[in-house]
Amino acid sequence: MPHHGRPDRSGERVDPVAAADAWFLAHGLSYFVPERRREARAALSPRRTVPTLLLVALLAAGAGAGLAWVTGQVSAAPAVVLTLVLLAVGWYALTVLHVRPILSWALGRTVSALPSLLPQMTRALPLLLIFVTFLFINAEVWELAASLETGQLWLVVLLFAALAVAFLLARLPEEVDRADDEVDEEFLRRACRRTPLEAACEEVLADPGADPAAHATVSGFERANLVLFLVVVQFVQVVLLATTVFGFFLLFGALTMGQEVQAGWTGMREGEIHALPYLGQVSVPLVQVSLFLGAFSLLYLTVSTVTDEAYRAQFFGLVTRELERAVGVRAVYLTLREQRRPSQQPPPHPEPPRS
Repeated sequence: MPHHGRPDRSGERVDPVAAADAWFLAHGLSYFVPERRREARAALSPRRTVPTLLLVALLAAGAGAGLAWVTGQVSAAPAVVLTLVLLAVGWYALTVLHVRPILSWALGRTVSALPSLLPQMTRALPLLLIFVTFLFINAEVWELAASLETGQLWLVVLLFAALAVAFLLARLPEEVDRADDEVDEEFLRRACRRTPLEAACEEVLADPGADPAAHATVSGFERANLVLFLVVVQFVQVVLLATTVFGFFLLFGALTMGQEVQAGWTGMREGEIHALPYLGQVSVPLVQVSLFLGAFSLLYLTVSTVTDEAYRAQFFGLVTRELERAVGVRAVYLTLREQRRPSQQPPPHPEPPRS
């Protein structure tokens, strides 16, 4: 049964499929649009990615080697190479792979959800601060952090961040799989409410030949779209908390850790301990220790919040609505495209009359 759309406020007919495409893009679901999905798949082909990656690697290696030569720190080379490669991958994803709408929508949802999620997230902070404070006033931690070169410290921060993201990528896809487990008529109506497919959903459900539930399972690029949405929302929240921990130790150290104590704990002379410009109380070793413990807190908070049942219930209670709506609208959307497919095929040529 073809769907020709319903009139908008101007009286013109609105194509529900085209309206759904625009709705997907506006709600961070780039890969739910077939054209964007095809472009992303083509952009990930080895023919395009391998030359780009080789060029970035060569430029990054040159920059890393130059910086290592200037600073005299060998660890600067791998740190710069890895950072530039990650930045290039991020730029490629945002511009070519159409990840920017996903990121923008996820960040918007994160900001709107912070007032309700922060009380649950901060449940892990008191225990973390007690534990990490004992590390902060430990001479061995100061000696370790102060002995790290800038490149080594940055590699440690990237390692903790990578472990946190890997943990999220291992756990959060389970929530996406739960969203498409039970799809029925009420699920579809609830998902399509106040979307461009609200009227089309009723027409599809009234059609005995349509089976939108057959399109409920989300896989491939579309599943990656939803997983990326969850990872960004969760990761931004724990980064904010880890930044709070970093700032707390900077303030605490500036108030309590004099240069004499820092010199004794780091094995440096007092004259070798330099302060940051315009921040006389904040020394370089203090920044190194705070950054090290802040990165450790990032990993701890990621594991703690995802495994905390009370936080999970509230967090996924907020994002489940987004997942269900994406799954339901997609099921109706694919049903509409499936119904249109035969009508878009050219009519068969009539057979010549037999002699």
